[in-house]
Amino acid sequence: MKTLMARLLVSVAIAGALSVPAQAQETVTINGAEVQRVVIAPPQTPLAQSIKAGLSKRIAAAKADTPELEAARKLYYFYGARGFEPLWLDTNDDGKIAFSANAQKVLDVFRNAYLEGLNPDDYLTPDLDLDQDMSDPLKVASLETAFSSAAMLYARHAYGGRINPRRVSRSIDITPPKIDEASFLLKLVKSDTPDKLLLDLSPTNREFVALRDALASSYRGETEEGISIPEGPLLKPGMSDVRVPLLRQRLDLPSMDNSNIYDDQLVAAVRDFQEKNDLFVDGVIGPATIATLNGGMPASREDLIANMERWRWMPRDLGDFYVFVNIPEFRLQVMDGDTPTYSTRVVVGKRDHQTPIFSDEIEHVVVNPYWNVPPSIAREEIGPRLASNPNYLSARNMELLSGGKIINASQVDWSSNSINNFRIRQRPGSRNALGTIKFLFPNSHSVYLHDTPSRSLFSRSQRAYSHGCVRVQNPMDFAEALLVNDENLSRSTLQSQFGTRERWNNLSEHVPVHLAYFTLRVDQDGKIHSYGDVYGHNARLKRMLGL
Repeated sequence: MKTLMARLLVSVAIAGALSVPAQAQETVTINGAEVQRVVIAPPQTPLAQSIKAGLSKRIAAAKADTPELEAARKLYYFYGARGFEPLWLDTNDDGKIAFSANAQKVLDVFRNAYLEGLNPDDYLTPDLDLDQDMSDPLKVASLETAFSSAAMLYARHAYGGRINPRRVSRSIDITPPKIDEASFLLKLVKSDTPDKLLLDLSPTNREFVALRDALASSYRGETEEGISIPEGPLLKPGMSDVRVPLLRQRLDLPSMDNSNIYDDQLVAAVRDFQEKNDLFVDGVIGPATIATLNGGMPASREDLIANMERWRWMPRDLGDFYVFVNIPEFRLQVMDGDTPTYSTRVVVGKRDHQTPIFSDEIEHVVVNPYWNVPPSIAREEIGPRLASNPNYLSARNMELLSGGKIINASQVDWSSNSINNFRIRQRPGSRNALGTIKFLFPNSHSVYLHDTPSRSLFSRSQRAYSHGCVRVQNPMDFAEALLVNDENLSRSTLQSQFGTRERWNNLSEHVPVHLAYFTLRVDQDGKIHSYGDVYGHNARLKRMLGL
C-alpha cells in the first residue's frame, strides 16, 4: 500500500496545475453565478472500465482530508476527461493487457537511459510488471499511473538532473531548470514520437553532447585505455626515475633501452607539453604536470556522467555573450556563443573559503575600488593583530568605520571593544587587495571578479588561494573583451579614471556570468580535457549518483 501511495503522490505532479483538468470541466451558471462543473466521460472499453474502477477504489481507500485523497481525485478527473482511456496500456489480439506502441517506444528510452548518463533502474521498476493479475482493476490503474510516473521521473532527470546541487555542497547555489510536467505529459500523450520528446529534454550545448558521445563510445568499447603516470617525487632534469619509460611513451617519444634518465629530449617534450597546457614551464615534473598528463587520458564513465549531471543543472540559455569561470580549470573565458573570444588565468577560493557556484549578471565596473573587508576576515585575521598593534590598519592603508564615520583605531580600547562592532575598508591604491578594478554582479555571496597586487600566484598551476572572490590575471584585457559591445564604456574610458577616487561605471547591458565547476571540458577541436577536483565536489557527486 505504501508503494501505491508513493506512486500516487508522484502522480500529483503529473496533473500539475490541473487541479481539475481543463478537458474535465465546463462552465455553468447556477443562480446567476458562473461555476466550474467537473465532467466525467463514461468509459467505452473494458480496459477503460478497469481503470475507472481502480481509480474509484483508490478514492474509497484514501482517508478524508489527506494528500492521498487529493491525489486520487486529481487522477480520477484527469483520466475521467479521457473517458478513462489509458495513456500507455492496450489490449492485444488475445484480449490480454499489454503496453501500447507508444509505451514500447518510451520503454526503449528507459532501457537506453545509461547512454544519456542516467540509470535505467530508476524507471524500469517492478511497478511496470505486466506479469500480475490484470483482472484486478486496482492493479490495472496502478500500472497505468506508474508508467506515467516513470515517464515524468525520466523527464525531470533528463531536464534538470537527478541530484539536488545543494546536497552536494552548500557553496553550490544553483536551481536546476524545471519542466512543466502537466503540459509535458499531455504533449507526450498526443505525440507519435514520445521517445524523441524524452530524448530532446537533455541539454543540447556543445560540451554536453561531446561528453554524451564519449560515454556512448566507452560503452561500445571504442575508447582506448590511456597511459597513466603514477605520482611520485619531483622529477628534475638529469634525475633517474622508473616512470621515465612511461613518460616517453605518453609523450610519443622513442623508448631508450634500459634507461630511466630524464634526459634533454624528454625535458624538451615536457616543457612543450607544459606550455601547451598552460602550466608553469620549468621542465620539472610535479603533481600539476602529472595530473595534466593523466588528464589527457580518456575520461572515465563515472567522470563523464558526473559532468553531464552538472551540465543539466546549468541554465539552458547561458546567453549570446557571457563570461564563464571554470573553477577546477582556474580559467575565465569570454564567450560569444560557443566561441571563446578571450581567456585568462584566475585565482579562486581556497578549499576552506570556496568560490561559490552560481550564475548572475555583471552590472558594474568599479575603478580604484575600496575593499570592504568581509566580517569573517576582520574577525579572524585583523582583529587579533589590532589588539597588539593599533597601527596595523594605517600601515595597510585601511580605515576603521563606526556608523559611517572613520575612527582612529589607535584610540580604541580593544580590551573592551570587539572588532565585530566596526567595519573595515581599504582605501584605493597600489596595495589595495582588489587592485585597480573590480567587476560586480551583486549577489548574496559577496563575491566578484577583480584585479590583485599578488601577481606571483598566477604563475602557479594550482591556483586556489583567495577568500572566495575570483582574481583575474589580466583585468584590463578582460575589461576590453567584456565591453566590446558596450556603447558607453571601453578600456580607454576605464584607464582614464585611474587615480585615488573610487569610480563606478554601469554597463549598458548586463552580461551573464557563470561561476561553474566542471572537471571535464571540451575544447574547440572536440578534445576532452580533465582537471583536478579542487573542492571534492566531483567525488561527492559520483558517490551520490551511486557511481
